[in-house]
Amino acid sequence: MEAKKVVIVDSARIPFVKSFTHYGDISMQEMMTAALKALVDKTGLKGKTIDDVALGSVIMNSNDWNFARECSLGSGLSPKTPAYDVRRACGTGLETVWSIANKIAMGQAEVGIGGGCDSNSDTPITFQKSFAKKLIKANSARGAVGKVKNFLDFRPSDFKPKVPMVTEPRTGLSMGEHCELMAKEWQISRESQDQLAFESHQKGAEAYEKGFYNDLVHEFQGLSKDAILRPDTTVEKLARLRPAFDKSETGTLTAGNSTALTDGASCVLLASEEYAKKMGWPIKAYFIDAQAAAVDFVSGEGLLMAPTIAVGQLLQRNNLSFNDFDFFEVHEAFAAQALCTFKAWEDENYCQNKIGLSTALGSIPREKLNIKGGSVAMGHPFGATGGRIVGTLAKILDENQGGR
Repeated sequence: MEAKKVVIVDSARIPFVKSFTHYGDISMQEMMTAALKALVDKTGLKGKTIDDVALGSVIMNSNDWNFARECSLGSGLSPKTPAYDVRRACGTGLETVWSIANKIAMGQAEVGIGGGCDSNSDTPITFQKSFAKKLIKANSARGAVGKVKNFLDFRPSDFKPKVPMVTEPRTGLSMGEHCELMAKEWQISRESQDQLAFESHQKGAEAYEKGFYNDLVHEFQGLSKDAILRPDTTVEKLARLRPAFDKSETGTLTAGNSTALTDGASCVLLASEEYAKKMGWPIKAYFIDAQAAAVDFVSGEGLLMAPTIAVGQLLQRNNLSFNDFDFFEVHEAFAAQALCTFKAWEDENYCQNKIGLSTALGSIPREKLNIKGGSVAMGHPFGATGGRIVGTLAKILDENQGGR
């Protein structure tokens, strides 16, 4: 069976904001539903049944065990639309889009939505296992006296909360600490990181000024644009910030050249080419291929270097090189992470030994990179970044009237 052509029809997201600020009292379900509803309304899908909805987040509250389905039910889609949850770390949003695209390509679906959301403001706080066991025991006891007796078994230590941390369980290091190690290994300077961060903010600010995001970012809680974006930042201002992870004189990652903890949601509408034409929808871009990879970070490989391998494998499979592309969106988890990635692709030894290529992949021209702003400027709600990337690139290609 020949694979169907998959098209990107449209996307929608709510403004991204720094955690514990504007959306401090808003649940992830409310955020995701708002983004989904915006996409449903602007594409004429209210009351319609579509083939599937894939949504995800990295930090999921136990109360959101049926997250995608609940968001779909509140979005205006027909209640007969199925939905399912997805989780793949910071690639969650991309994975949902990829998953829906594959279903369409295989003929299992004609139309679907992929998206994601995350909120550190809505992070679940849990207690010790001893607390849970004693609470269940007390709740199961018969009669008021039995319940009270069991509650007397609680000790102060049982009430100590377990706050989720963005750290790797096997190393005990945060992503920022891992990225500091990468920056040292690849000799990425503080100055180059600040310059990339500055460019990210400038490009994002310019895109907003020209109205690029007017139909992509939808008003929510009184906001109509990303609250992390700093149009007035300068390289000099960034240079004055202190290191955030390695706080010694050798530390180079700061709050200014790293993504802030962010709350937000995004989603993307995909369809087969035939279905999109039947519906009269614009075809903004075609979804062709995708690739995931992993590294042995526990044994010392750079935690955030897996995209170098995935991209190498993707290009090799499609017989493409960087020269064949007109635009690039590289997620700036940290400016240092993006710069390590670029340097690795330019390194022949790395490309041969780590990716299995015959030569180096080469360089990405800066004028083609993140031209509407990157994650350092726009923010990074873990599960929502993929939808932002796909939606942004699709519109860029549409406005360019083509390209890859």
